Amino acid sequence: MNYYSSSIAQLIEQFTKLPGIGRKTAQRLAFHVISMPNQDAHSLADAIVTAKESVKYCKVCTNLTDQDTCNICSDKRRDPLTICVVEDPRDVVAMERTKEFKGYYHVLHGAISPLEGVGPEDIKIKELLSRLTNQPVDEIIIATNPNIEGEATAMYLSKLLKPMGIKVSRIAHGIPVGGDLEYADEVTLTKALEGRREI
Repeated sequence: MNYYSSSIAQLIEQFTKLPGIGRKTAQRLAFHVISMPNQDAHSLADAIVTAKESVKYCKVCTNLTDQDTCNICSDKRRDPLTICVVEDPRDVVAMERTKEFKGYYHVLHGAISPLEGVGPEDIKIKELLSRLTNQPVDEIIIATNPNIEGEATAMYLSKLLKPMGIKVSRIAHGIPVGGDLEYADEVTLTKALEGRREI
């Protein structure tokens, strides 16, 4: 039995389609939207529609932007000889928060995953290769996730890029700052040992 009117039920159903939103949270969000002032609800709806209609891929790095070229690719103060390859636009944000990386990015929009039917042609690898024929680059930093798919993607890219004479490096993985060794799994400890540096 449905306890809600059809419009509320439809709103709840739409919220459940969002990642990480279960039925209870969807109900809370729906009732929150209904109790909002009309102007705020319209602003929320307009922001969703505007973002959906105006956001596209940057023509250089394939990051998400509402212009032809994203703010990072438009910044001439960055190091043009270094490109950091990431899986997802959210990874760019994470890297930028460190304020350490001064080069440019390339967003793959996924990782190679044969089990899920995602091959090299399904992510933005050919756009990266095209970019490298038009722009001299000294180093590609591969910052894919430290899981099976991320490692497979990193290995594939390394095999493609090294014959081009470009230095290919991988971000280090290991024990997080503030973490305890006793709680780290074997893979994390192995990666931490492999990525050790002299002090």
